[in-house]
Amino acid sequence: MATWLYRLGLGAYRRRRLVLAAWLAVLTGAVCALLLVGGKLDNEFTIPGSESQRAQDTMAEDFPAAAGTSAQIAFTAPEGAKVTDPQVAQGIQQTLAAAQDAPQVAAVIPPDKAGTVTPDGRTALAQVNYDVSRSDLDDGTLDSLEETTKAAEKAGLEVSVGGQAYGNGVLTPSVLELLGVVVALAVLALTFGSLLAAGMPLLTAFVGIGTGLTGLLALSSGVTVSSTALSLALMLGLAVGIDYALFVLSRHRTQLAQGTEPHESAGRAVGTAGSAVVFAGATVVIALVGLVVVRIPFLTVMGLSAAATVLIAVLVAVTLLPALFGFAGARLAPRPGSRAARRAAGSSSPGDDVSAKDTEDAEDTAGDAAGDTEEAAASPAAKAPVMGRRWARLVTRRPLLVVIGAVAALVTLALPAADLRLALPDNGTAAHGTSQRETYDTVEKTFGPGFNGPLLVLAEADTPGETGQRQAAAVAGRLQKLPGVAKISQPQYAPESGRAVIQVVPEGGPQDESTQDLVDLIRDDASAIERETGAAVSVTGTTAIGIDVSDRLSASLLPFAGVVVGLCLILLLLVFRSLVVPVKATIGFLLSVGASFGAVVAVFQWGWLADALDVARTGPVVSFLPIVLMAVLFGLAMDYEVFLVSSMREEWVRTGRARDAVVDGAGQASRVVTAAALIMFFVFASFVTTEDAIVKPIAFSLAFGVLVDAFVVRMTLVPAVLAMVGRGAWWLPRGLDRLLPDLDIEGARLHEPARDAPSRPLTEINAGSG
Repeated sequence: MATWLYRLGLGAYRRRRLVLAAWLAVLTGAVCALLLVGGKLDNEFTIPGSESQRAQDTMAEDFPAAAGTSAQIAFTAPEGAKVTDPQVAQGIQQTLAAAQDAPQVAAVIPPDKAGTVTPDGRTALAQVNYDVSRSDLDDGTLDSLEETTKAAEKAGLEVSVGGQAYGNGVLTPSVLELLGVVVALAVLALTFGSLLAAGMPLLTAFVGIGTGLTGLLALSSGVTVSSTALSLALMLGLAVGIDYALFVLSRHRTQLAQGTEPHESAGRAVGTAGSAVVFAGATVVIALVGLVVVRIPFLTVMGLSAAATVLIAVLVAVTLLPALFGFAGARLAPRPGSRAARRAAGSSSPGDDVSAKDTEDAEDTAGDAAGDTEEAAASPAAKAPVMGRRWARLVTRRPLLVVIGAVAALVTLALPAADLRLALPDNGTAAHGTSQRETYDTVEKTFGPGFNGPLLVLAEADTPGETGQRQAAAVAGRLQKLPGVAKISQPQYAPESGRAVIQVVPEGGPQDESTQDLVDLIRDDASAIERETGAAVSVTGTTAIGIDVSDRLSASLLPFAGVVVGLCLILLLLVFRSLVVPVKATIGFLLSVGASFGAVVAVFQWGWLADALDVARTGPVVSFLPIVLMAVLFGLAMDYEVFLVSSMREEWVRTGRARDAVVDGAGQASRVVTAAALIMFFVFASFVTTEDAIVKPIAFSLAFGVLVDAFVVRMTLVPAVLAMVGRGAWWLPRGLDRLLPDLDIEGARLHEPARDAPSRPLTEINAGSG
């Protein structure tokens, strides 16, 4: 793979104008496609094959208004007045009449008919039904509904509009969210000491994001794409796009500082660092595509969308980036005598000192080389006492104590995860001050939490006509006796089919455990109800569908974790040809995930730092967060694992000294890995500022997970464990060694066409144009 990527990078460098034109054409094509077909985001949650979805689809045949989405209009009379007062009542009637004529409205149920007037007469709640789903509402439909409230407001009423028709809107980047890009630029400038070099990863990341997001929006005209899928693709595309370019560019500048010709350095950078980028990107893509196995459409689209964005970032890093190297030429080389030049000159590139045969010989004679202090003294890394090397030397001095301390800290952080509860967000998690949040709070306070998430029970009578109507009434009476039921509505009956819809208002809110218990109770009691009444019953509605989604995601969590862990073991076994490295990396990944889950529970369920992070409402975590976090964090963790451990393995192959290889390898890779992790952290953290109840906890979990995995697991736990194991870290049974293919991620077998030609000194390279 390294040889093929070397040729790809060299070809992109030499044909830089063609490569740049091709990427600009792809980006322009995606933009034109979006302008031509437009795009529409769909935030509707569906779960094919579930009882709630089957009942919803059946109900749509006879009760389109009940099967569609709905809105609520809450009226609150002034102090001392009632909604039945003539002037106030007239304002409500005028509003409801205007609502009936509003676009796409199928039916308006007034408060007196719905029985939703408080005992004190001050608050009333009307329901507005649409015969389409929330995603099928036209732009401006809800705005038109809100405009109908003017008559009630003139009558002195406080009016708010909310309900299930309102959902999470499209994420619009704000100044705070774009701050992550500014911080990324600052980190890149400090890392490279050059604005030209710092700007290149941002430029390539923007090209990748622009191509991916515009293409995704264009596809949304024919494929269901949620705003959360767009947000996740934006976060990931920006983070990995910058990081992947950072890894390749860092290797390129190091080789330029060592005197390598610019065109040769571009090819070698793509062949070595680019190999690791391809592997790391492949792990992210595979994990995200794995979301397909959960069999939930919106999650499938979310995974595929994010995977496509990551794939584009990889392609940009191995094609467009080396093309830009060609335009920059030798100007990317660190200035002679600068700190960046001294640091780069002190690093070794893989393949510079060792060929394939040298690699095999070094591995076979590792024991003899262990005592070769002269060779160790010649290590370039040993001449570069950077902060990363000092840290590695510190954690390997007492490795057992470091391992115990790090594991204890991570396990402690993971303890709150035992209290993890999952649910889909509702309007109770909307931002304070929004119309849907005000309506939600008003309904919860005056009528009870269950009115914010009523259940719909579909009763199918065995005999249509009057008999069926009596059976539906019997079902309603039977449901009224169940614990946890606050109110039962009169059945809506369709004589032709014998079906009826009964609204059941639970005592608890949509996310309360008591509501889920009520759904389970009705379903468990369905056979007994059918025997007593003659009608089959099934539970549906937005609340029931959300419960079914959460249940399926919870059931899929352990199998998905097993797939990810197995994939981690296999991939790292192939890359490093070691038994210890994959096991250690997998355990570290699980510790990082556990710590992230614990932090999410502490903040978003328990309320720790909730005010500081502007969490609108504490409660269950968004149900697909655990699977998304595992998929994304797995790929990102493998990024750091590959770049860090491959550097250690290069030193081990070259010197045969296990502990020195850990320290020197960490010293070489730590600066780039640290910069990459900080960029990832700040990009994800900037999205925590959004008010989106889905994006905020996902962004927080990814930011926290990256921070813990990079600095506690990879930079601390990994060198400590490898130092404890010693040369056993690189051991692989001979039989297994012969069976496994050699992927050569480190580029040890990379052919160097210019090996016989003397390298030019750094001053001469900077004088040239590349």
